[in-house]
Amino acid sequence: MADILRIASGQGFWGDDLDAPVRQVEEGPIDVLMLDYLAEVTMSIMQKQRDRDPSAGYARDFVPLMKRIFPAVAERGIRVITNAGGVNPEGCANALVEAGREAGVAGRALVGRVEGDDILERLPQLIAEGHSLDNMETGEPLESILDRVRSANVYIGAAPIVEALKRGAHVIVTGRSTDTALTYGAMMHAFGWSEDDHDRLAAGVVAGHINECGAQSTGGNCLADWWTMPDMARVGFPIVEAHADGSFVVTKHAGTGGRVTRRTVTEQIVYEMGDPTDYITPDVVADFTTIRLEDDGPDRVRVTGVKGGPRTPFLKASIAYSDGWKATGTLTYSWPDAAAKARAADRVLRERMDRLGLEFDEIRTELVGWDSTHGALVGEPPADLPEVQLRVGVRGSDRAAVERFTRELAPLILTGPPSVTGFAGGRPRVQEIMAYWPALIRREAVEPGLSVDVLEV
Repeated sequence: MADILRIASGQGFWGDDLDAPVRQVEEGPIDVLMLDYLAEVTMSIMQKQRDRDPSAGYARDFVPLMKRIFPAVAERGIRVITNAGGVNPEGCANALVEAGREAGVAGRALVGRVEGDDILERLPQLIAEGHSLDNMETGEPLESILDRVRSANVYIGAAPIVEALKRGAHVIVTGRSTDTALTYGAMMHAFGWSEDDHDRLAAGVVAGHINECGAQSTGGNCLADWWTMPDMARVGFPIVEAHADGSFVVTKHAGTGGRVTRRTVTEQIVYEMGDPTDYITPDVVADFTTIRLEDDGPDRVRVTGVKGGPRTPFLKASIAYSDGWKATGTLTYSWPDAAAKARAADRVLRERMDRLGLEFDEIRTELVGWDSTHGALVGEPPADLPEVQLRVGVRGSDRAAVERFTRELAPLILTGPPSVTGFAGGRPRVQEIMAYWPALIRREAVEPGLSVDVLEV
């Protein structure tokens, strides 16, 4: 059994710093590299990509990244755990095997592939079997929008990750694994924790939650003295130094930018927080009010005391469905009377759309630079604003109406108030709206269908 396990975060979302994983591997000792790519909207984007190209549907930039670090990973025995598989773990794993061969690690690396979280094709059968998959917010049954569902994936826990590690996988690719399991799965395997070791598993969940958003726990996107953060152009990503008793230290590689303090770690802990006593994951329910943080030296925060309880009989399903069309366009108006000009342009635009008989579910207008971040503000914008950006968005079920809106914005350049600029991007683009449908499903409907395969590079 390992005395200490160093689990490094290398990605907090799909589109994060591409060099961060390389720095984590090259700039200090680590045992595991955790890469989190997925969010609810990401799954629907990946499904749309796979609809166009059956070989797509995963985080494409993960494969060239691994090609860069594969030799170091194989040589140093670093395990890589990621949910980059998205809606196509098979395609991702196959591409990864080829990348490993091109990187010169053939015969020295194994790729683990976890599948079974994707229940899109099973939805009619599941509904027929009594799994109504009601919307957790509205109570509406999934059957009411079944014909518009584009992706459906269940948040799975750590068991398949642990199995892949037991079978010797060096790189493990999952689909919609819960974010925290990418960290605590490695802890379960290294320390031999059982599924009913609730307090240690809960500690692993906290470690995973701190790790999952990358540099957000080391000074990025941080309210705590953000202006004093050093060298953010080369920010260090977090590393969890885990122990068998469930305690761990949050740190980063020496000499990297950013900062690890109780304040930065606390901000990440409360990120996306609901009931802190009831943080539900597929494997355990963690009580975040039991977390104890203490300084452990420069850029080191020790975490102890975490308590947990038994897992629930349900897993959460993340479902995306088509909910109409949208388009958003912008024009920038300059001083003097920038806000007044923008509001006049909005009135003209709405009158023209009314005259054309265009109907939308929603029209939203914002003055960027005045009321776009915090919503409607009391009073009038000051007359001496140097500039504001008029941003108008529409959404509706009639694509033709949304398409016509995109043609009505540009005429304001010559037929509306003066001093307009900022339309070099051309007409707004019509986009399909992917709405989110959260639901619960009994775990016995999903877990028997999970599979783990190990591929030789």
